[in-house]
Amino acid sequence: MLDAVVVGAGPNGLTAAVELARRGFSVAVFEARDTVGGGARTEELTLPGFRHDPCSAAHPLGINSPAFRALPLERYGLEWLHAELPMAHPFTDGSAAVLSRSVAETAASFGPRDAGAYRRLVEPFLPKWDTLVRDFMSLPLTSLPRDPVTLARFGLVGLPPSTWLTSRFRDERAKTLFAGLVGHVMAPLNGFATGAIGLVFALAAHARGWPVARGGSQSISDALAAYLKDLGGEIHTDYEVKRLDDLPPARAYVFDTSPTALAKIAGFGNHYESFRYGAGVFKIDYALDGPVPWTAKEARTAGTVQIGADSTEIGNALRAASRENRAPDRPFMITVQPSVIDPTRAPAGKQVFWAYGHVPSGWTGDLTDALERQLERFAPGFRDRVLARATAGPPQLAARNANYVGGDIGTGAVSGLQILLRPKLSLSPYGTPHPAVFICSSATPPGPGVHGMSGHNAAKAVWRRLRQS
Repeated sequence: MLDAVVVGAGPNGLTAAVELARRGFSVAVFEARDTVGGGARTEELTLPGFRHDPCSAAHPLGINSPAFRALPLERYGLEWLHAELPMAHPFTDGSAAVLSRSVAETAASFGPRDAGAYRRLVEPFLPKWDTLVRDFMSLPLTSLPRDPVTLARFGLVGLPPSTWLTSRFRDERAKTLFAGLVGHVMAPLNGFATGAIGLVFALAAHARGWPVARGGSQSISDALAAYLKDLGGEIHTDYEVKRLDDLPPARAYVFDTSPTALAKIAGFGNHYESFRYGAGVFKIDYALDGPVPWTAKEARTAGTVQIGADSTEIGNALRAASRENRAPDRPFMITVQPSVIDPTRAPAGKQVFWAYGHVPSGWTGDLTDALERQLERFAPGFRDRVLARATAGPPQLAARNANYVGGDIGTGAVSGLQILLRPKLSLSPYGTPHPAVFICSSATPPGPGVHGMSGHNAAKAVWRRLRQS
């Protein structure tokens, strides 16, 4: 009998398996697809030689993850690559605000009226970032914070809506960039704790940047898988699990799946019926014959580029997709250009480009024209650079990854109390109605992103049970 079986070989499932194997437990992972990766994969989606990331591409939470930083992933091929700028947010006049590793450079890009306000916002937290990130990404409710004073100060700033936080800025440049940061989790700007979301992304950039993984996001998954195998763990691909009886006997079962899938597999009925899924995305992967022709020079050297003319336009787009059940006319876009720093991703002189906008859950339309009209506002002539494109709306994303219910790449809405209390209100969010069954996906705290912390936290709950039995 195995000590633990993990279902799903995404970053959280692999991290949970690694943490258990490191502590001497026998572990096997079962993955429905033919390769490991989940939301951290790399594939040739357009043309031969163009390597795209079907989901996550830039990794501010990955490089800052306490779980990943404690593992020897560099020994297994993971290399973080940093563009000159972590992120740029261009405007229609050809200028841009930037999120730089430097607080001073970031503040200067907002203009003199908001530079001081931005420095006062972020500088108190940066010296204590490593402790702070460990506190808010670790087990909720059941673990004592290492620095409760800083965590409380962060909560006072971050728990109100982001619109409260941005009211300290006087000009639109800072408000727009910060609204875009909140938009990374598809949350309306006036929602609970959205200020914390934007602040985390900003602090992550100043602390360690927003890198890409050399060769693509698959490198993260491959490094975790290789380390797990060295620890004696087993990985079985092409193995779809439809019920618990499909798995070998084990003392614990850990699911890197959506709550909906887990309830069906384990026979939990309507246990997770109150869990809400969020808006979907419409994603396009491009093969380009050269760099994106951004008007703003800062965008040409940034790894990530946010697209939205101002905070009102961004807010309208987020609200349309998440609350009004319609595709926005001018979508807020997140784009990543890995080839700015990683030449291995495309043939010489060519580039890969990654972009998505928000749409309602389960939306079946085609957002390609709207997204490209947005791009042309900030990069005239973009369409002329396109060699090929691969599009994926909510149905296609859900077909590629069953965790993306309705095209929700966060595996659950990041809004309301579900930002903090997911998948249910519980002192043990990784536990389930069955004492030997656990959940470790992005549906659990701390939520979406390629950081492995949901798997890390769930593994703690599992090994405590295994040691008691």
